[in-house]
Amino acid sequence: MSVKDVEVVSRAIHKNARISPLKASQVLRLLRGKPVEYAMYQLSFMNKKAAVIIKKVLKSAISNAEQKGVDVTKLIILEAKADKGIMFRRWMPRAHGRATMMRKNTSHITIVLGEPKEMNEEAK
Repeated sequence: MSVKDVEVVSRAIHKNARISPLKASQVLRLLRGKPVEYAMYQLSFMNKKAAVIIKKVLKSAISNAEQKGVDVTKLIILEAKADKGIMFRRWMPRAHGRATMMRKNTSHITIVLGEPKEMNEEAK
C-alpha cells in the first residue's frame, strides 16, 4: 500500500516536548505504517520516556479522528516524526567561579493518521 492509496484523516502535534528529537524518533520509527491498535499496544509495554509522551499524542490524534466520525480500527499511522524544538539553556556553577552551559533539547512530535481508500469505498 502506497501513500497515494491512503487518505489523511487526522493529525496531532505536541510542541516543545521535553525530550530530544533523537530519542523520540527512535520510538516513532517503530510505529510508522502500523495500525493504530498495534501502535497503542506497543507503546504501553515500551520502557522508554518517549513512549509515554508519544502515546498521549497518538491518543489525541485518535480522538481527533473520532470527532470526524471515522472508524478508528481501520486507521494507520501515515507520518510520525520528531522535529527539533527550542533549546533551553541553563547555567551550572563550576569550580573557580566559572559556569558552563547546559543545553536541554525539546522536540515537536507530529503524528498523522490515515485510512486506506479501499476501505473508504467499501463503506460507501
